[in-house]
Amino acid sequence: MNKKLVAYFSASGNTARLAKNLAEAAGADLYEIRPAVPYTSADLNWQNKQSRSSVEMNDKSSRPELADTNAKITDYDTIFVGFPVWWYTAPTIINSFLESYDFSGKAIVLFATSGGSGINGTAKALKSSVAVDTKLIEGKVLNSGTSAASLKDWINGLEI
Repeated sequence: MNKKLVAYFSASGNTARLAKNLAEAAGADLYEIRPAVPYTSADLNWQNKQSRSSVEMNDKSSRPELADTNAKITDYDTIFVGFPVWWYTAPTIINSFLESYDFSGKAIVLFATSGGSGINGTAKALKSSVAVDTKLIEGKVLNSGTSAASLKDWINGLEI
């Protein structure tokens, strides 16, 4: 049996809406990746080079602290990991999440929301944050309003 989890980080609510719809379409459990210190709108101001998100994204070793590490990763075979695209890739809190658990032998499918950027190369960038035998699938950028039927089609077309 292939038990699924949708784990997501959402800064503005768009990724949260998508994750909830994806979990329903996939018959998956849902887990929110939360920072220990929530992001404020000032933190998310990408035009300010001193904003928290800008500083984190400019430092590839940045690992924002998680609010918890309660996800029962051992219970799942496939984990969908969702996030908003920041600076053409996953926010560094996704590295924090991936490095907090053992994903050995599991499949991780990435998905994201974005105002216009893709996620090409994100799986390669995150590979060092998971065990060598973790199957990391690039996935795709989805709109928070993507229909259940479209999500099911996408899930069914994945090679996991």
